[in-house]
Amino acid sequence: MAKLPIPPTATEEEVRALLERYRCPVPFHEVRTRFLGNIASPGIGVSPIKMVEGLWGGELPEFGSSNTAKELIGALIMGLWNRLTRHQERSAPFRLSRPDVATTREGLANLALIRRQELDGFVEGLFGAEETMDLPERAHRSLGTLGEMRALIAGVLDVVTDGNKAATVGDIEDILRHMREMTRIAEHEMHAVVLSCKRARRDMLASLPARKPTLH
Repeated sequence: MAKLPIPPTATEEEVRALLERYRCPVPFHEVRTRFLGNIASPGIGVSPIKMVEGLWGGELPEFGSSNTAKELIGALIMGLWNRLTRHQERSAPFRLSRPDVATTREGLANLALIRRQELDGFVEGLFGAEETMDLPERAHRSLGTLGEMRALIAGVLDVVTDGNKAATVGDIEDILRHMREMTRIAEHEMHAVVLSCKRARRDMLASLPARKPTLH
């Protein structure tokens, strides 16, 4: 059997196609933020492969061969994960997805759902299996703001999916403007979490105790 190529720098389109092929239950926009949160996480035992397995509930899907497994894992880790690590730099802030949004209830509902999933994914990646985690003060404040954003976005989703509540085109346009502003705020706070956690990890490593080696 001919070997399948393992794309070390798989494009987002290639990653999307692979996730669809293996029926990943997590949408691509949420995969991105889960990975970003896990990259930032100061938790012990952070592992890209565990995060990949978590996309399918803890176990990778069945593959036809080891080469197909390498293709998926290579695209997700060597491609998507590695690209997302650059957002640990101050000059490379992360950007949430920018879907085309129709000025309709359905378009607004779709955007609100995507944003809610993205914020949930970031927190899921940051905390992993932990319920609590020691975080830098700046990251703690930013998570509080992100929690407020998440509540507002969930409220928008509830309103626009409730057929008993009227919404004119003007109402939808106003909410979309607010959503764009909330998107900018969420991006800023997510970047603050990533940067502050990176500094905390660096400081922790710099202060690790060392044992004097035995000289022979």
